[in-house]
Amino acid sequence: MARYALNLPQELKKEAEEWARHQGISLNQFILWSVAEKVGGLRQGLDDPNFPNIHYRRGASGLPVPVLRGTGIRVQTILIATKYWGMARTQIAAEYGLSKSQVNECLSFYESHRAEIDAYIQTEESLEVEHV
Repeated sequence: MARYALNLPQELKKEAEEWARHQGISLNQFILWSVAEKVGGLRQGLDDPNFPNIHYRRGASGLPVPVLRGTGIRVQTILIATKYWGMARTQIAAEYGLSKSQVNECLSFYESHRAEIDAYIQTEESLEVEHV
C-alpha cells in the first residue's frame, strides 16, 4: 500500500474524525473508504455532479444504488420515511443522525431521478411480496 501525506483543513479533519468514530472505524479507514467511494463513482460515471453528497454504490442485488455519501443511507430510505411514513424532514434528520441539508439533498435528488428511485422501490416491494 502506498503512503501519502494528506493536509486537511482542521474543520474537515475534525468532521471526518467524528464520522469515523460514529461508524466505528479509524480516520485512516474512513479516508480510504471515502476516496475509494469517490473514485468508484467517477469510474462508473453514475454520480450526478448536481448532487455532490449522493453517490452510487452496488447494493445487495449487485445493482448501483444512490446513497448519501459517507453514511450508507439510501436515497429511497429518506424518500420512504417522508412519503410513506409521513415523517417531517427535521424528524428524519434526527432519526438518522443527518443534517437537514442532507435530507433536503436526498429529496431533491429524488425529484431529479424520480423514475429511477420509484423503480428501486417497486422492485423491493415485489421482492418482499415474493418472500411472504
